[in-house]
Amino acid sequence: MSQSTNRPNMVITVLCGTLTSLVVIGFARLAYGVILPSMRADLGLSYQQAGILSTVTALCYVCFVLAGGLAAARWGAKTSIMFGMLTVAVGFVGLAFAANFRVVMFLMGLLGFGTAFAFAPMVALLATWFPEKRGLVIGCMTSGVGLGILVAGVLVPFLFTTFGEQGWRVSWGVFAGAALSVAAMIGLFVRNPPKAATSAAGRPPSDEKWLIYRNPRVLIVATTYGIIGLGYIIQTVFMVSFMVESGHSASIAGRYMAMMGLMSIAAGPLWGWVSDFWGRGNALVMCIFLVILAMGLPLIEQTLPYFFFHFLVMGASINGLFAMIQTSATDQVAPRYIPIAFSFATLFFAFGQFLGPAIAGWLIETTEGFTVAFSFTLLVLSVGFGLTLLIRRFPKELAVGEPNAVPTHSSEGPTRAK
Repeated sequence: MSQSTNRPNMVITVLCGTLTSLVVIGFARLAYGVILPSMRADLGLSYQQAGILSTVTALCYVCFVLAGGLAAARWGAKTSIMFGMLTVAVGFVGLAFAANFRVVMFLMGLLGFGTAFAFAPMVALLATWFPEKRGLVIGCMTSGVGLGILVAGVLVPFLFTTFGEQGWRVSWGVFAGAALSVAAMIGLFVRNPPKAATSAAGRPPSDEKWLIYRNPRVLIVATTYGIIGLGYIIQTVFMVSFMVESGHSASIAGRYMAMMGLMSIAAGPLWGWVSDFWGRGNALVMCIFLVILAMGLPLIEQTLPYFFFHFLVMGASINGLFAMIQTSATDQVAPRYIPIAFSFATLFFAFGQFLGPAIAGWLIETTEGFTVAFSFTLLVLSVGFGLTLLIRRFPKELAVGEPNAVPTHSSEGPTRAK
C-alpha cells in the first residue's frame, strides 16, 4: 500500500480498534464470568447450563472466524467489522431481556459469531493502514482486552449494587449501548485501505487461499499462536486456584490477578513499539521467554514471593506476546491476504483455548494437584519458544505476495535478526 498522506488519523483509527477489542472480547466474551452469578441465580440455570453457554460462544467464534476473514477480504474490513459489531449489539440487547435458556444460548452464540466478523478484520485493517507501525497499533488494540476486563470488573458490581437482581440485565444493556456507540465511531472514522491493483477484482480465488493455509511460515506462526492460547487459558483458569490450594488467601490471589490485568493494558503497546524498531522476531522471542520464566516460578516454590513475581512478569509480557504473534501473522502476507492469514492463525488460537482447560483439568484430577498440569504448560510453551526462534529467522520477503507481483518485503522493523 502506498504510504499516502491520505491515510486516516492514526490516533482515531487505533482508538476505534482498541474499543472494538474492548467490546467484542472484553464485554462479549470475558465479562460473562462477572455477570454469571447473578444471571444464573435469576434464570435458575445449573452450573452445567452456565458452562454450556460459555462453550457455545467460543464454539461459534471458532466456527466462523475463518468466514470473518474471508468476508473482510471480499467485501472490505469495515463492512465485516460493522456487521460483527452490530451483531454483537443485537446479542447484548437480547440478553438484557431474555428469560429462556434456549434463547439465551442462541444469543450467546450470536456474540461469538459477531466477534468472529469484527476482531480479526479490525486487526487486518490496522496492520494494512499503518504497516511501518504495525506492532504499535496492534499492541494498542490488544490493550482493549485488558481495559474491557477492568471496566467490566468495576462497572458490573456497581450495576448489581444499584439495580439489585436486575443488575445483570442492565449490564448487558449497557454493553449494547457501548457496542452501538463503537459501531457509530467505526462508521464515521474508519476507512478501508485502498486495494492493490491485482486485488481490484474482489474475492481471492480459492487456490490463493490455499496458498496461505498451506504456507509453512503461516503454519508456524499459527501453531505458535495456538500454543500461546493453550498456555494462557490454563494460566487464567487455574493459577488462582493453584495459589489458593497452596495455602494463600483468595483475596491476595485476586489482587495479584488484578495487578497482572492492569500491567497488561500498557504491555501490548509498549512491546509493539519496541518490535517496530528492534525487530518482530527479537521482541517475540523475549516475550515468550518471559512468559515461560513466569510460568516456571510457582513450580519452583509455592510461596507468596514466587506467585507475586509470576503475576508481575506475566502482566509485563503476556499482552506483548499476543501483540507480537498477531503482528507476525500479518507480516507474512500481502495486504489483501492479511484478513485471511490472521483469521487462519486465530483459528489455531481458539483451538488451543478449547484444548487447554480440558487437558489441564484432566491432569489436575488425575494427579490430585496442579504441578503436572503447569509442568505440561511449561513444556508446551517451550515448544512455542523453539517456533519463535524459527519466526525470528524468517526472511524479509513476504511468504505470500500479490499474484504476479514483484517480491515485496514485509513491513517489519529495520533491525530484523537473522
